[in-house]
Amino acid sequence: MSEKVVFVNVEEKDAGARLDRWFKRYYPALTHGMLEKMLRCKNVRVNGIKAKSDLRLNAGDEIRIPPLSVEQLENNNKNNLSEADVKFVQSLIIYKDKDIIVLNKPAGLAVQGGTKTTRHIDALSEGLKFGGEKPRLVHRLDKQTSGVLVLARNVKSAALLAKAFESKQARKIYWAIVHGCPKTMNGYIEAPLLKKSGKNGGELMQVDENGQYAKSLYEVIDTNGQFSLLRLMPLTGRTHQLRVHCAHIGCPIVGDEKYGGFFADGLEKQMFLHAKALKIPLLDGKFLKINAIIPNYMKKSFAFLKFSVKNKEEDFDSF
Repeated sequence: MSEKVVFVNVEEKDAGARLDRWFKRYYPALTHGMLEKMLRCKNVRVNGIKAKSDLRLNAGDEIRIPPLSVEQLENNNKNNLSEADVKFVQSLIIYKDKDIIVLNKPAGLAVQGGTKTTRHIDALSEGLKFGGEKPRLVHRLDKQTSGVLVLARNVKSAALLAKAFESKQARKIYWAIVHGCPKTMNGYIEAPLLKKSGKNGGELMQVDENGQYAKSLYEVIDTNGQFSLLRLMPLTGRTHQLRVHCAHIGCPIVGDEKYGGFFADGLEKQMFLHAKALKIPLLDGKFLKINAIIPNYMKKSFAFLKFSVKNKEEDFDSF
């Protein structure tokens, strides 16, 4: 047990990292909830000042760390992944360079841990070190959403990508099968979203005039009247934005029971939302476009619903 308060100075290599991700790197067994509690109680401070988990660190910043069971944390910092887990998470890779790794995340796999969730991308990413450090999450996908998920392999890349997602310089395209069909074949959905408490303490977003501004673009790829295949681009990054916006126009996503969708006869019991493409800046100033293959259950639904789908690289400017 560390009986004394420890003061640690941020190294140059960690400049630009968020405070919570700094702790995740050096104290991996310290849960996010534990860290948040210490921050609320002012037990963790940066340069003597109360800090929030999303604070961006600078080289030389002094972090106050309260007494912790360091030995226990270090013992928990072992890679306990099985060979099967390592093989599995590496099979999800669709792009890799020295700065980033991009995965095609399957539906049903959470990005981060939580209550009763121990198997998730953040834990599995121990199998993506390839001789370097553990990759960092820089954005999220809902557990039941499949598709493109990018991880940063170093602090500089993490800072660049975090800024790109915050400033909306990064762009994402999703495909969704929805109930019904929008009134127009293309357009936009502009509806503010407010976070409220859902059942069992979960998050529930609602369209509310007091909520945060949210805007999504859409295009109908094909429809049979009863169901439609939509191409969607969120211009803001609110929680569950596309799911709530689709429901708001009377076209909830198939399988999205939380927001009015339901499972349909002849289709698998899945939520039919797939992050199909991503456009992000790289450290060399160029942009990278990545496409994620549609999951098989979604491909099968195209034939069942008689949708005509052109298999081509997504055009981010066509919206």
